[in-house]
Amino acid sequence: MKTIGLLGGMSWESSQSYYRSINQQVRARLGGLHSAKVILYSVDFAEIEALQHQGNWDRMAEILSAAAGSLECAGADFLVIGTNTMHKVAPQIEGSIHMPLLHIADATARVLQRDGVTRVGLLGTRFTMEQEFYRERLEKADIEVLIPDEVQRERVHQVIYQELCQGTIRSSSRTSYMEIVESLSARGAQAVILGCTEIGLLIQQSDTPVPLYDTTVIHAEQAVEEALRASPN
Repeated sequence: MKTIGLLGGMSWESSQSYYRSINQQVRARLGGLHSAKVILYSVDFAEIEALQHQGNWDRMAEILSAAAGSLECAGADFLVIGTNTMHKVAPQIEGSIHMPLLHIADATARVLQRDGVTRVGLLGTRFTMEQEFYRERLEKADIEVLIPDEVQRERVHQVIYQELCQGTIRSSSRTSYMEIVESLSARGAQAVILGCTEIGLLIQQSDTPVPLYDTTVIHAEQAVEEALRASPN
């Protein structure tokens, strides 16, 4: 079994979801007392969040590249960045390490392609919804991406930072999110990506008939597949 390098803490609320999902899947695949080989580097999200809203992506790239290097030195075989937004600096991180990166948008695109989804709604932070770094990975896979309108984007973003990242779950926010999911479906989205790793803490597939793709679950699943894939001789 390969060792997963998990770069987390963004936020730790979703990092624990990654850890749980990865280990549950390894146990389901291998049985018995098996669990995943994981090395976790958890950053201080307050520092990252402040830099995000300052737009200082270069400094964030430096911090996360150093963290990824620590994981590599500790023996990780490949890297999983446990957040969608910080994949904005994935190219810089990749350039600083030798181990491969399992990109969350590419992992999601593979599942959408498998399921025949060609037009999808995207929920996430403002950075993920509005900037090109994430959507372009999906568009390269011939998947059209729809995002909520301005007011809806602000609501989605606010709930993530002020509630979900702090472990707060409110039924009013769930209602708001479901209305936004329904509006994306009405605009032609065949499914909606939960493109922030905390959103799955708020809404689940049981809340809506619109197909939801939880990037935390997808990323964890493909991390387990990679961890259990035999290395070439």
